[in-house]
Amino acid sequence: MTYKGDDIKRLIPQRNPFVMVDTLETSGDNAAVTTLAVRLGNYFLLPDCTLAETGLIEHIAQSCSALAGCQALSRESAVPPVGIIGEVKHFVCHRRPLSGECIHTTVTFDMSFGNVTLASGQCQVGEELIAEANLKIFMQ
Repeated sequence: MTYKGDDIKRLIPQRNPFVMVDTLETSGDNAAVTTLAVRLGNYFLLPDCTLAETGLIEHIAQSCSALAGCQALSRESAVPPVGIIGEVKHFVCHRRPLSGECIHTTVTFDMSFGNVTLASGQCQVGEELIAEANLKIFMQ
């Protein structure tokens, strides 16, 4: 199922102006693809109209949150879990996306133990890999 617009708010705890996922396009057992259109007015937009590296990390984290929310809804949980970034490792920003570009992000839950999930994310604009990171997320 595809989630977009206000439906995304069923999956993630963030609210405007900090929503950094426009669409959950696909999701499987442990992976999902999301999108974010970089727009003027985005909280993480820099004066040169590029998205800050912190915005890319937040987008990857919220993409993970959307996957966790989708998993919770498939288990008929009333409330998706809230995740807290515990660690960011191996973050590489190949380039910052420009206002007007659309980011397609693939996130994967690599391993979970207890309330800790290890995840990875890769952001692309078109076919170009622009950022990647590994996250340790504590689920409440």
